[in-house]
Amino acid sequence: MSGFRNRLLSQSTIIFGGRLFGAGLVFLAQAAIARLWGAEILGEYLLVIAAVNIIAVVMPLGFETIGTYFAAEYRAKGEGLLLRGFIARAYGHVAATGLLLFFGGYQLAPLLGEAGRVLMAHWLPTCVMALAFALVLVNGALMVGLKRPYAGFFAESLFRPMVVIGAVPLAAMALTPSAAFDELIWIIALGFLAIAIVHTVYVIIAVRAVPTELPARPREAGRWWRFALPWVIIALATDFFFDLDLLLLSGLLSREELAIFGVCTRIFGLISFGVVAVYAVNLPDMFESEALSDRSGFHRKVGDANLVASILAVVLFCGVGIGAPLALMLFGPAFAAGALPLTVLSLAMLVRALLGPAALVLSIHDRPYATLPAIAVGMATLVIANLLLVPAYGLMGAALAAVLAQTVWSGALWFTALKTAKVDVSIVPRIRELLAQRRAAKAG
Repeated sequence: MSGFRNRLLSQSTIIFGGRLFGAGLVFLAQAAIARLWGAEILGEYLLVIAAVNIIAVVMPLGFETIGTYFAAEYRAKGEGLLLRGFIARAYGHVAATGLLLFFGGYQLAPLLGEAGRVLMAHWLPTCVMALAFALVLVNGALMVGLKRPYAGFFAESLFRPMVVIGAVPLAAMALTPSAAFDELIWIIALGFLAIAIVHTVYVIIAVRAVPTELPARPREAGRWWRFALPWVIIALATDFFFDLDLLLLSGLLSREELAIFGVCTRIFGLISFGVVAVYAVNLPDMFESEALSDRSGFHRKVGDANLVASILAVVLFCGVGIGAPLALMLFGPAFAAGALPLTVLSLAMLVRALLGPAALVLSIHDRPYATLPAIAVGMATLVIANLLLVPAYGLMGAALAAVLAQTVWSGALWFTALKTAKVDVSIVPRIRELLAQRRAAKAG
């Protein structure tokens, strides 16, 4: 394995280790919520967090999803003025949408049905959490692009879980489950806000290291929007797929089943982050290769990332099959029903790794809008599969629907990248290249 792949795997392992520790704290907190106040309270907590995640990813209007790309480009070219302008625009979006959420969102919450009822009971802390998380998303993307991946990921994956685990014993001093839940949400909201403020200060300090001698190129704002608008939808349908799914399932599953499936998706999110981290660490190098018109280097780095991600996905899938029952025991006997659905869910990360980062490649080739039809097909598949499978098969139906939806849109994205960008982003080209190198070595 080359030195690049060794570094890629090493950094991914450290980031994944931090995420693993942070997720372990969250699992302990969620297990404590289920044990102390019951599965129904845990179900409400998961609905609030799912809604916060979805709102937060929309608030920067896509600038958090493209922050890594533009931060890496402007850093590589020494265009500090453009970088500062991009950051100011991203923060401005968060501030403006935050005001709209606070003053107008409450009237729209009932449209979400059961999930809306839960949000209305905790509207102010929900707004605070969404604002804080939106800032962390923007800051994290910028830090990865500035080649500070640890600072980019740890605010979300390590420090936020520390706030959650610390909030549980404080809230447990309340006399009733309802009062405890109210205190829990407020403590978490204020803790998230403190993290976001510190993270923002760190970003401002890091950005000062990028020189500002070069003049700002004109019409860059139009380029930002061309990338950002489709990536709002892309991020919702990928990074926050299961948060959307939980809201869709809130009317199809009981509150206890929703809590079980929510825990399964959180475990899946943890293990699949190992695959995501591989691509995230590789992003700045991929972006630099494309910015410098090094197409062969770009394709080679995509192939290396696919190879590492696919191997890791197989290992993690096997680990889930063995460890899922033990992990779910922490939440109580009722959660054992999620072991098989969780194993089925884990197939999705292998599908993603094998088919490659098609949405990313389409955006780099200036075709971000080409991803939207595939995502629309995938989300339609999710809605239809949920309606058909969940009433008949419950938790297993929800897992099968999720895997089917992700497989459909991953395949559609791969096909779109192949036809429009003329790039096969799957693992197949890299496997062929490695086999050819091995045959040449033997022949030599």
